[in-house]
Amino acid sequence: MSFAVIQTGGKQYKVSASEIIKIERLDNEEGKTVEFKNVLFLNDDKNTEIGNPNIQGAKVEATILKNTKNKTILVFKKRRRKNSRKKYGHRQPISLIRITKIFSKDGKLISEAGPLKKLTKEIVKANKTREDQILEAKKTKIEEANKIKKTIKKVEDKKVEVSRSEKAEETRKLQEKAAKDYDEKEKKELKSKAKKIDVSKKKTTVKKKSLTTKKK
Repeated sequence: MSFAVIQTGGKQYKVSASEIIKIERLDNEEGKTVEFKNVLFLNDDKNTEIGNPNIQGAKVEATILKNTKNKTILVFKKRRRKNSRKKYGHRQPISLIRITKIFSKDGKLISEAGPLKKLTKEIVKANKTREDQILEAKKTKIEEANKIKKTIKKVEDKKVEVSRSEKAEETRKLQEKAAKDYDEKEKKELKSKAKKIDVSKKKTTVKKKSLTTKKK
């Protein structure tokens, strides 16, 4: 999108075709075309031009829509310990302009505004309703996305719970198996110990019999 940076009233404005902006009050009447030759920067879809400080030959055309005043700015002055207070308002005079054409330094037309649409109450109302509908559609999309996220999260949580329960069951089975193996090992050890004790007892009894003497 092509645009330009112009200077007017000691301020710089970034403007593009068919854009309505507020600038410092101009001396021209409403409905007349105005040319701004203090162009500082130009940007086409392909090329850019930078002024030093201005671009010689480049200009921007605009039409004055309305000469009016800006919003009221309240000014309050007070002097301490002097019982001096002063309050007044100020409304800066401004001009509403619509950018129509942007020309390069060679006089080539970079961009041009389309026909100005007449604003009526019906058009304003229709635009407002359309904006409200767009906002409602965005809200419904966001709500649906949040619902989908919640359902996905629930499914993932269920999967995690199932995997946890499966892991717990596997660990329980492994613990039971380890306990059974340990019990069997202990039983085997106890049996082997008991066999050893029986063998040692038999040996002791045999030795005692061999030591007995016959009566005279």
